[in-house]
Formats: sequence, structure tokens, C-alpha cells
Amino acid sequence: MKAAVVTEQGVQFKDAPKPSPKPNEILIKVKAASLNRADLAVAAGHRHGSVGGPGTIVGLECAGEVEAVGSDVKDFRPGDRVMSSAAGGFAEYAVADSGRAHKIPANNMSFEQAACMPVALQTMHNALVGAGRLKKGESVLIQGASSGVGLLGMQIARHMGAAIVMGTSTNDSRRARLKEFGCDLALDTRDPKWPDKVKEATGGKGVDLIVDQVSGGVMNQNMEAAAILGRIVNVGRLGGMKGEFNFDLHALKRIDYIGVTFRTRTPEEVRAIVQAARKDLWSTLEAGKLMLPIDRTFPLAQAAEALAHMKANAHFGKIVLVV
Repeated sequence: MKAAVVTEQGVQFKDAPKPSPKPNEILIKVKAASLNRADLAVAAGHRHGSVGGPGTIVGLECAGEVEAVGSDVKDFRPGDRVMSSAAGGFAEYAVADSGRAHKIPANNMSFEQAACMPVALQTMHNALVGAGRLKKGESVLIQGASSGVGLLGMQIARHMGAAIVMGTSTNDSRRARLKEFGCDLALDTRDPKWPDKVKEATGGKGVDLIVDQVSGGVMNQNMEAAAILGRIVNVGRLGGMKGEFNFDLHALKRIDYIGVTFRTRTPEEVRAIVQAARKDLWSTLEAGKLMLPIDRTFPLAQAAEALAHMKANAHFGKIVLVV
């Protein structure tokens, strides 16, 4: 099969061994795969959890048709249209743990649209509802809201009963579009007064839950914007791996600062997260009430160009490879 493979010369479109499903896995004939920020690190030769280095096939999620199933798989059969988080998704074939996979809703959802959903669904439902313990009527702030995961996060927060949904973006045109995806207050973190605007929007209380995809330099301002007993869930570090941390402010507000990643979770933990997201969100997804814009599509053979487009950070929504 053909795949986007990490080499010493960068990502190349070349031959790779066709995978075979283990007893708990399904083999997917990939129709579309979408890009995530973590793909840039893998493409650069860095390890992402247990994956990385030369010879690695890039990709974290895909959609397609089931070609074969492992001996222990009960819920899928060949021919099913599926979407799943799946390492090595930038290929003509990929395998996925059946506990991570979803049948594509029978609502005319395209493979391209379906490929955008698995990682965002499981990541943001876990950050908001699992780790973040979101309760109906609380306020939510998504740092880095104009990313694909962020856009879906605002919609999930709204669906799960958040009273106020806020989002940040330092790009003026992207920030102007956040309202389309459930945002009540769009904030520019280049403005040093943005925590004051959060407090104003929450009647002086501060925000109950922050899902932070930026980290780095926004940490202390996050705590300024947070309510007493607020929660901050560290999902991503697009703004840097290190930054100042005001320990006194953290203690004063009694903030829960929670780190999450899929890299150190067991397969059983990931399956439980996927099932929880499906339980809360599937009817809404089937009704077409959760959506992500596709910024641009590329053929699989142009995976390197698609990754360069993501690295340039000029996109809004998801970038998709079509097989």
C-alpha cells in the first residue's frame, strides 16, 4: 500500500506494509484522514507517545470502510462505514482498536467530514466532561478556540449545558467567526485586559472551567480569569511547554490544574473515554448539530504539502487528506 511515511528527508509518499488486524482491531480501507497538531511533531521525526521516528506512518484519525475484522470484534463487519482515531491514518489502509471506532452516522456525512471528528470528540468531551467535570449552568473558556478541536469543544460545551461559552484566538478573522460555533464572547489574549472581560461576562465571579490548548505564556492570566474553585484542564501546549506560574494565585483561588493526554492512557481507558463521548454526543452528531469546517483538502500523495499548510497556521478548521 501507499502511505505518508517519515524519512530522514521528511515525509514521503511511498510503499509501506499493509497492516493486519489483531484480534481486537478492524482493518480500515481509508477514504479520508484529517490532520492534527501532533502530526507535525511525528512528521518532524519526534516521538509521540509510543509512535515516532523514521518509518512511522503519520496520522491520528481517519474514516473509511471496514475491510476485515479481528477474531474478537463483534460490533463491526466488512463494508461498514467507520471513523476512528488510528495511528498511521495517512495511508491506504490503517488498523484501529474496535473500541475506538464509530460507525459513521447515516445522515449523509461524508468520509471527509467523518475523518475530522474522532480525535476532537474524544479529546474535548474528556477535557470538558471527564477531567473538567462540567456541570450544567457553568461557564467555559476554550483557549485556542479557532483550532478544529477548539471549535468542536465550544459546541460540546454548549450542548452539555454551559451557560456562557468563551473562546480565544489571536487572529482577528478567525476570532470573528467563533460565534458561528457557539461562542458568546471571543477574546484576544494579546490584550492584557482579557481576564477582566471574562470576569465582567461572569458577573465578577470568573470562569468555572478553562480548557487550555495554549499553555506557555497564558497560564497566569488563566488563573486570573478563573473563579475560586475553578478548573483548568491542560490539553495542549501550542504556546510553549514552559511559562511562569503564580503559585500564590493558584493557592488563593484553590484552582484544580489538571493535565491530560492520550499518550499515557491504556487501551481500556481510551475505550471508556470514547464510549462516554458517544453516550453524550452521538444523537447530537447524528442530528447534524456538531460540525467542523474543512479548510482545505489534499490528495494523500500530497501529505507533506498538507502538513506544511498546517505548520503555516493560516487555516481555519480542519485539513483533510483524501485517498
